[in-house]
Amino acid sequence: MRIALDAQLAVGSATGIGVYERDLARALVAGGTEVRALQWAALDPWRFDRRVLWDQVLLPLLAARSGAGVLHAASGTLPFVSPLPTVVTVHDMAWLRVQSHTRAYARAYFGTLMRRLYRGAAAVLTDSAFARDEFLELAGARENVHVVHPGVDERFAAIVRRPRPRPLALVVGTVERRKNLLRAVEVLAAVKELELVAVGPPTPYLDEVRARARELGLAERVTLLGYVGQAELDVLYAKATLALVPSRYEGFGYALAEALCAGLPAVAARSSSLIEVAGGDAPLVDPDDADGWVEAVRAILADRDAAEARAASVRGRSVARFSWPLAAAACTKIYASVNR
Repeated sequence: MRIALDAQLAVGSATGIGVYERDLARALVAGGTEVRALQWAALDPWRFDRRVLWDQVLLPLLAARSGAGVLHAASGTLPFVSPLPTVVTVHDMAWLRVQSHTRAYARAYFGTLMRRLYRGAAAVLTDSAFARDEFLELAGARENVHVVHPGVDERFAAIVRRPRPRPLALVVGTVERRKNLLRAVEVLAAVKELELVAVGPPTPYLDEVRARARELGLAERVTLLGYVGQAELDVLYAKATLALVPSRYEGFGYALAEALCAGLPAVAARSSSLIEVAGGDAPLVDPDDADGWVEAVRAILADRDAAEARAASVRGRSVARFSWPLAAAACTKIYASVNR
């Protein structure tokens, strides 16, 4: 079976969805599925007009030419007319839930319009049970909706932990409002020995984070690196003391899953899919509970060796839970069910 896979968001600085597309393609090929990864390298996937051009013109054109039997719209967006039976991964319903501060045309396209187009998909995948429930509530009940947890790159399981002496908190993810980076920054005001490094592409929310860090006198203890490559990210996972995942809304939560697989102690928000991803293996705090975040961080710093041991004890289980071979096998069965 040959699958046409939308992999445009893996072009350039791949964040969560781009990582999903890249790693799913690899896992499908390793499992024996023939994959046509559809991309246009010269097209910037982060400009709205170029994204619409990709979704509505280039993607269906390349899919029609691919010789595939099924199109997997792995970016969460669909063309108005698809030349193939289409499986779509709905990573979350954030555009309808938590993006009210964004531009109206973007909300209309990624939220309202896509909700309508999802009705024409042959099958829908979601990254978590939380995302499935969000989809069913906001897009309407329908059949052929499947929860398929993404895998985590096997390289995280191979990271050798070498925490540096001075405590360091790591926050990974696009610097946008729903990720709630301000909460992590404000922890530093109460935990004087802690430094913070945040990695991920910026949005205008970054200006608020910088301003708050200056206001609290924390600018020298907060490092905002922007997007970093795999090698630099792996070094950060190796030397950080703990990961903070204060996001208010996640369809899956790669940052938490990666930390668990890397054996990095983590504190996550008691919100959305993060509860599911944590699975009892990381402490959870309400995203707006300032004192709770400080207490959770202090508990880890009070006995770093014990925190390391706990993280190491769940590492193997996390690697098994977030397995790309398992995810690819589940996807292959779904492709077969619609390729008739």
